[in-house]
Formats: sequence, C-alpha cells, structure tokens
Amino acid sequence: MSARTDSFSAEPALVATLMRRATYAAIVVQGLLVFIKLAAWIATDSVSMLSALLDSLLDVTAAAVNLVAMRQAIVPADREHRFGHGKIEPLASLGQSGFIAGSAVVLMIQAFHNVVQPVAVTNTGVGLAVMGVAIVATLGLLHYERSVVRRTGSLLVSGDALHNVGDIALNIGVILSLGLTAQFGWVLIDPLFGGAIALWILYSAYHVAQKSIVQLMDRELPDEARARIRQIALAHKEVSAVHDLKTRAAGPTAFIQIHLEMDGAMTLLQSHRVADAVEIDIMRAFPRAEIIVHQDPVGIEENHPVFPAAG
Repeated sequence: MSARTDSFSAEPALVATLMRRATYAAIVVQGLLVFIKLAAWIATDSVSMLSALLDSLLDVTAAAVNLVAMRQAIVPADREHRFGHGKIEPLASLGQSGFIAGSAVVLMIQAFHNVVQPVAVTNTGVGLAVMGVAIVATLGLLHYERSVVRRTGSLLVSGDALHNVGDIALNIGVILSLGLTAQFGWVLIDPLFGGAIALWILYSAYHVAQKSIVQLMDRELPDEARARIRQIALAHKEVSAVHDLKTRAAGPTAFIQIHLEMDGAMTLLQSHRVADAVEIDIMRAFPRAEIIVHQDPVGIEENHPVFPAAG
C-alpha cells in the first residue's frame, strides 16, 4: 500500500502533532543555516554560496507559511466551511513552489552577471566547512520529514522534504565549485554551478506545484485506496455490489462517497443498519475521512458513468 494511502489511516490528533513538529524542525534548522551561510557568503563572495543562502532564506519563509497553513488546515469544519479547511494546504504548497521558483530566477540572474564579470572567490575553506555542516543538518531534517510524510501524507511537509533533496544537491554543488576554484583557479566554475543549481531548483518547484494542483483539482485517491474501500463494503454479506465510488482529498482529510446495492425487499431500517456498518468499517481504515453511503436496491437499471483505469 502506498504512503499516501496509509496516511489517511493515521489519527487526526497524531497527524496534527507530527506536522507541527516537522514544521518547527524546518524553521529551526533552516534558520540556523541562514546565519552560517550569510557569514560564509560575506567571507567568500561566491555565487554558489549566495545560492545556498537564498535557498535557506526562502526555506525559512516557506516553513513559516507552512506553519500558518498547517494550523488552519486542521481546524474542524464550521458553518462557512462545511468541508473543512484542508484546501489551504495545497494552496500554501502551491505558494511554496512560487517561492522556490523565485529563488531560482534570482540565482540565475546573479550567475549570469558573474559569468560576464567574473569575481574571484576567497576563503574557500570557510565555505567548504559551512557546506559540510549544512549537508549534515539537511540530511537529518530530510530523514525526519520523510518519516512524517509516510504517516501523514502532508503536502506541506512533502513539499519541504522534496526541496531539501534539492538543498543537498545544491550544497554538494557548492562544495565542488569551491573545491575546483581553490584547486585550479577556474573562476567561471562558481557561476556555472550556480546556474545549474538554479535549474534544479526550478525542477523542484515544478514537482511541488504539480502535487498541489492534483489536490486542488479533486483528483481521486490512489487506486489501491479505492480498491480497499470496495473490498470493505463488499465484505458485508448483505451488499451485493457497489457503484459510483467517488473520492478526493483536501489536505489531511479524505472524502468518500459510495453506493451500496442490496436486496430491494429489505426494510429501510435494515438497509440503514448495513450502511452504518459499512461506514464504520471504512472509517476504521480511513479515520480522517468524511464518508457518505447511499443505499440502492439491487437490479435497478441506472446509468452509471464508467471510467477506464489509468494508463
């Protein structure tokens, strides 16, 4: 079963706690990296180091936005938002991709400037030491965030974790750039690495935006989740078949609608009890889901839309 399917099986209180801890961890780690990268950039005057500094600055900003969005996403439904506030999560994640893309554009401009007018890089030892610390810190944060994503399916945390993968590649690029510049005096290596890193950041921004749009467009839950829902419903002997299964996700909440086909001679009370039992079983498998179950008499001719399986 995929991580996204498992994520809807976690209890809401646990999900909120894990998401909050991951966001606080990101703010603390990236905040510390901003200070040491700022000092290293001042010491080295390296475009690659500037790219790492800008990236960490945007990481802190994005993490702060994530914290606000996460707190709003877990707010229960109210009179004006009967489906909850979960859509704030993909919206914030989409904004995060904009931050990431913006940092890439700034970096490409600076890299182009330094290609046209090369600037000597100094104090490379300081830069190398700072990048080593940054890689270790980011690896620790990435490991923790991935464990949270497996248990929550959070788009916010997932987007930050994806960007941290790019951060590690960025930091390795900076180390290579500083090392080659110090060893061979190739002043163009620094801005060229900076430009390459900018392209990687843009690629990361695209993937963050893509995941956000999937939820904003109400895409169905993964096939394995839908198959599990059908299996749960059909496990009840009174249910002959199911149809019109519709699912979607809004941040931490899944929405499930399903029609059950049962013996038309059953009383309304009996069919209601079966529907309640099915709903309870689905809720056990997906505690963070809102479920609507409709009862239909078996054998009634209806036009049900049929969609081919994905690729």
